[in-house]
Amino acid sequence: MPLKAERKEYLENKCREFRIDLIQLLHKIQTGHPGGSLSSVEILTTLYYEKLNVNAENPKDPNRDIFILGKGHAAPILYLILADKGFFPKEELNTLRQINSRLQGHPCAEKTPGIEVSTGPLGLGISAAAGMAAAAKLDKKQTRVYVLLGDGEIQEGIVWEAAMAANKYKLDNLTAIIDNNNVQLDGTVDKIMPLGSLKNKWESFGWNVIEADGHNIESLLDAFDGAEAFKGKPTVIIAKTIKGKGVSFMEGKNTWHGKTVSDQDFVNAMRELGGEADGK
Repeated sequence: MPLKAERKEYLENKCREFRIDLIQLLHKIQTGHPGGSLSSVEILTTLYYEKLNVNAENPKDPNRDIFILGKGHAAPILYLILADKGFFPKEELNTLRQINSRLQGHPCAEKTPGIEVSTGPLGLGISAAAGMAAAAKLDKKQTRVYVLLGDGEIQEGIVWEAAMAANKYKLDNLTAIIDNNNVQLDGTVDKIMPLGSLKNKWESFGWNVIEADGHNIESLLDAFDGAEAFKGKPTVIIAKTIKGKGVSFMEGKNTWHGKTVSDQDFVNAMRELGGEADGK
């Protein structure tokens, strides 16, 4: 079902606000991962505000949907959304990556409300997602499981072992999303370890493949709806994105994978995003 114009505008404004909040937060604490967080803003916003059956008042509801952040370094944008949804106080965001904080540089399921699986080791997310989707099938639950992967992450062999298992067990309640920005820590994906055609590769592993514009809410929503309707196979959504999306001097640059935001970078980013340069 197409989004109403008012709802589309609301979600697009949310994305803009999250980008501003992200840069303000990372500038304030002088640590974190801006590039991969910015590229996944629309993906996570569409999931949490349109698709996921989750409730901050009952985060362990046995019938909830599951989201796993495979690319765990993008935790800052996930934390911003979880705080906005009420899983923990927004004031706690200022403790990001600090000692004894619940908001570590990679998600911690033991400490942080709304986090389903502790991720960081690449490939762990989709492996856990496949297991949780299989468990939901065995328990005859309507739970859907989603996992967000980086395209650098899918160079890991464990990803493809999980992909084979998900196909074998016909986990049509599992949707993987690839944040396909084609840039990783040390350079472009094509330079570090070329992946070839992602569509052909995932199809050869028995998955239903949907391609989407990873920065277009309606395109993503159509993809998620299509994944939910498809039966008999797991689905992967190849979401074409831009690393550092929204801040021109960060876009497509591997150097912004984990670079700190300087005072001048902050002022320039706020000018582009329409935020307050004083951080308020």
